[in-house]
Amino acid sequence: MPSPQLSNTLAYDDEPDELVTGEAVALELHSASFVLRAAGSIIDFLVYGAALVGLLIGSFAFATNAGLDTAIGQALTVSSLVICLVVIPTAVETLSRGKSLGKLAIGARIVRNDGGAIGFRHAFIRALIGVLEIFMTVGGFAAIVGLLNTRAQRLGDLVAGTYSQYERVTKLANPVVQLPGQLSEWASTADVAKMPDVLARRISHFLVAAPGYTAVMRRQHAASLASEASAYVSPLPPVEPEIFLSAVNALRRQRETVALAGEKTRLDTLGPALTSVPRGFPANRG
Repeated sequence: MPSPQLSNTLAYDDEPDELVTGEAVALELHSASFVLRAAGSIIDFLVYGAALVGLLIGSFAFATNAGLDTAIGQALTVSSLVICLVVIPTAVETLSRGKSLGKLAIGARIVRNDGGAIGFRHAFIRALIGVLEIFMTVGGFAAIVGLLNTRAQRLGDLVAGTYSQYERVTKLANPVVQLPGQLSEWASTADVAKMPDVLARRISHFLVAAPGYTAVMRRQHAASLASEASAYVSPLPPVEPEIFLSAVNALRRQRETVALAGEKTRLDTLGPALTSVPRGFPANRG
């Protein structure tokens, strides 16, 4: 039976959303905040607005020098608007898989709601609706919609099924946790069975992120993880859950290191037998 310190658990799971790569490296993924999105949108607004002004000036100069009538001048104006506000943004986001100058500046990328890369359809919907909510209202409509949802999605994102993902995150490497000195004697006789990789990764993740938690959340996470890990440990030490997790993590790392070293030694010993030619076997004479 678990000790009283380990039995104090709550059904609480508030681990950050994470993506595990093929190398079993966990990456925390967050949506860009409203402030960051606003900053990126302002940069894009200025860039595309400057492109529009330049294209309009060039169109008017061309129409004047060529002596074109008013109808053609109006057609050139409409064409400039469509090119700068719809065509260029769509092409940029499609070719860069969700990037733009503003998004590069804030470290974000537009992705689908499932985390996948966007395509032409998503970029076109965002650009088309962006004419209304960004350029025609100077970003006012987009700001109102963005403030009403947790991912700061504007109307174009909601219709296209996309959101802005913040990409400047760090890899969560397994921490090098030292065995607590008070458990040195316990570690010499403790039996720590192989636990599921998911649980081991969650323990490592917690030990890295614990300093950033509030005191209450830290105790709750430690107690919950310690309760799960206690099924693979015997005997259970009468210590606080977080100290127990640190000891288990350190002990597993030490024993896995010893096991890998032993396996390498055995392979080195068998190496000559595996690579040499058996006695009496005819040599390959080509």
